[in-house]
Amino acid sequence: MKKIYHLSTCSTCVRIIKELNPSDDVVLQDIKTEPITEAQLDKMKQLSGSYESLFSRRAMKYKSLGLANQNLSEDDYRELILNEYTFLKRPVMVVDNQIFVGNSKSVVEAAKSAF
Repeated sequence: MKKIYHLSTCSTCVRIIKELNPSDDVVLQDIKTEPITEAQLDKMKQLSGSYESLFSRRAMKYKSLGLANQNLSEDDYRELILNEYTFLKRPVMVVDNQIFVGNSKSVVEAAKSAF
């Protein structure tokens, strides 16, 4: 299975998807209009190793909620991501049993070879 969790209003996600040039068998899920499920998030965690690795500290709500000053647990990261789509580091690209999280140049290059 090939799937990309993204935000259609995010110019970075749009650019990366264009770069990847996914084939028709790749499922694109806009996490704003189709929120990720608990099962999907748990699968991402299984592939990435932690909920923290899927968590975006760049989200505007991260600072406004004062989360930078808190000691967050894995359960906290999971709940925050499930309750607020902007906390998912984007895009998340899943190819079979490989996961590519975020928009760093090295992650995007690695994802290109998998797609």
